[in-house]
Amino acid sequence: MTTITEQEFARICIEISEDADAICKHNPLGTRAEILLWMLVSCLTVYLSLSEIETPCFTGAPTERTYRDAINFILRERRQNDFAVDEYLDRLTKN
Repeated sequence: MTTITEQEFARICIEISEDADAICKHNPLGTRAEILLWMLVSCLTVYLSLSEIETPCFTGAPTERTYRDAINFILRERRQNDFAVDEYLDRLTKN
């Protein structure tokens, strides 16, 4: 199972944040927070090489909470060290 360090997770969040305007411009469905969290889910899926079975599935229209829960689920057993995921998510979704 591929894992991720806090430093690498932070780098991904920072890079998404730096590109937030372009990401939101090209993916205008949902709120800014939903779009950025969706991008983070996508990045983590690729970075951690998640299989189809390991990738979270969404029913209905996903919300910010749905994406936050999915990110925490993905990272639950894939963090190399324990770190506060929600602190990074709060910074990423801050306007």
